[in-house]
Amino acid sequence: RKQDTSSEDNASDFEESPRGLDSDSDSDQPDETLPRVKGQILNFFQNATVDELTLIAGCSLKKAQKIVELRPYKTWNDLVRILHRGNGLSNELLAGCREVLREREVVQGLMGKCEDISRRMTEVVQKGQGSMVQPHILNSAFHLKPYQLIGLNWLVLLHQNELSGILADEMGLGKTIQAISFLAHLYQEGNPGPHLITVPSSTLDNWVRELNLWCPSLKVLVYYGSIEERRCVRYEILNEMVDYNIIVSTYNLAIGNASDRSLFRKLKLEYAVFDEGHMLKNMSSLRYRHLMAINAKYRLLLTGTPLQNNLLELMSLLNFIMPNMFSSSTSQIAKMFAMKSSEEQSSFERDRIAHAKLIMKPFILRRIKSEVLKQLPAKEEQIEFCPMSEKQQQLYDELFNRLKNFSNSLEGRKRELTNVMMQLRKMANHPLLHRQYYTSQRLAAMSRLMLKEPSHRESDPALIQEDMALMSDFELHRLCQQYTVLIEHQLDMDLLQDSGKLQLLIQILKDLKEKGDRVVLFSQFTMMLDILEVLLKHHKHRYIRLDGSTPMGDRIVLIDQFNTDQDIFVFLLSTRAGGLGINLTSANVVILHDIDCNPYNDKQAEDRCHRVGQTRTVKVIKLISKDSIEDAMLRIGQRKLKLEQDMTATEEGDVACFLRC
Repeated sequence: RKQDTSSEDNASDFEESPRGLDSDSDSDQPDETLPRVKGQILNFFQNATVDELTLIAGCSLKKAQKIVELRPYKTWNDLVRILHRGNGLSNELLAGCREVLREREVVQGLMGKCEDISRRMTEVVQKGQGSMVQPHILNSAFHLKPYQLIGLNWLVLLHQNELSGILADEMGLGKTIQAISFLAHLYQEGNPGPHLITVPSSTLDNWVRELNLWCPSLKVLVYYGSIEERRCVRYEILNEMVDYNIIVSTYNLAIGNASDRSLFRKLKLEYAVFDEGHMLKNMSSLRYRHLMAINAKYRLLLTGTPLQNNLLELMSLLNFIMPNMFSSSTSQIAKMFAMKSSEEQSSFERDRIAHAKLIMKPFILRRIKSEVLKQLPAKEEQIEFCPMSEKQQQLYDELFNRLKNFSNSLEGRKRELTNVMMQLRKMANHPLLHRQYYTSQRLAAMSRLMLKEPSHRESDPALIQEDMALMSDFELHRLCQQYTVLIEHQLDMDLLQDSGKLQLLIQILKDLKEKGDRVVLFSQFTMMLDILEVLLKHHKHRYIRLDGSTPMGDRIVLIDQFNTDQDIFVFLLSTRAGGLGINLTSANVVILHDIDCNPYNDKQAEDRCHRVGQTRTVKVIKLISKDSIEDAMLRIGQRKLKLEQDMTATEEGDVACFLRC
């Protein structure tokens, strides 16, 4: 309460002098006699870092550097005169500075509220009021691990303080089980719900299975299926014809058509639980707005990666769970945490991290495996920088120069940077992901040959060639395998294996197989998976494959097959499809053929093997094409991971520290 009062006082001080900020009425009086607002502005211009100065509207990096260069500003008149002189500066910066200071007051007031909440929760734990045992309605055959009981204790503490939260334990620590235990505790205490659990489609079956396994007493209703099936379920729900405690549905349906969205707005839910809660990292997205409209008293996010790119994403998650506290400060939070620092680990950046930690402290619990699973085998990371093959390097350099020249042209400036990056990434992985070997002359000959095929006898060869020109070399190679008239044009195995990564991968797989290891091999590109299949078949490695096109019902069958059949050497997976809700602890080697722009997607993939149930050391091998765009991707990814480490470092005094005692 005291903090709120001071914030209001400070805000009123800003109103003392709404006009005349550039006047010389205070002439050469010493700082202490200046009105408070002018003193704050003068202090900001005198002491702020370059990064802080660029927060002022209209203050570019160049202007900020000029302001620093022209210091010192001993009096208000000094400041006004220097800004009047020009130097690319103007007195409009004074009003902009006042707005920055106002925004800072709002964020500081928010930090004060969060400190009060942390203090109250810590006092409860210190008095021993937060002790917790496993709910007796859970299946007696299963037992929560000590750190999971702490997680349950924390969730109960939040609930008692009428707060929502984010359970952000590292992947593989059983966030699903902790959430189920919490809902079981509520049921046991006389709170039957209803609750909604929203999950990615790939984890729907797993959630239903775990709910039935851990707490059969909870009645679970699955909201999924065709439009007609969902219409029937909606009718039963709204007319109270079905008994349930928990509805489980998917993100796609929760934001689906108007009827789906209307259902979740009409229901009076106790808790809305969101698995893979980092999907809510963008507060300006349509998904965010639709899910925000779900009518729930409390919200619980589960995510192993609460911080993926920047601090603003973390603030988006906090705003989602506690809109009453954060929504009024959204614009100020966005300005404070969206800006990138010009210097990595500058004092400005360290201050922002400290502010963000203070704000998030009461609402987020995160433990990492190395802290709580002492018996879990180690995870070793090995980065292999693969020199491109001679031909691949030549093609990469030609493509790089072509794209560079194109991007400098008027037409090229309209092309999105992401598309340029994608073209370079594809070449860095395998030349056959582009069209290089099937020249226009070769395509003309192939299109004429296609007229011999019964299905193409009446076709126009020019149109056939036009279609072929849009295909990559590997797609054209498969086309040649499909039609007998084109057999002579298929590529030989040397070209199919002509990439720096594949040359190294051949040797890596040979060595791993001899040692009895089993491999999960990831790629971002389904066509790269197609090429990897050719490689595995050629070298007689037994494998199975799962990607985004694999039907949901087949996925669990494939996973069970790999986990039970030890003769399957490699599990081929696309990073996005295979990174969520899959347990592959029967493998002990993860190979990332190509890294993701978001390092947390790679971490998700790695932790399919490195999780509870793993008995061997897990080796993670990342293949990076040397001197390519992947070098830059790796460096950026490492910086993002460093930001997460800075944010989640446990400090003395955290509620989680006391809960461990």
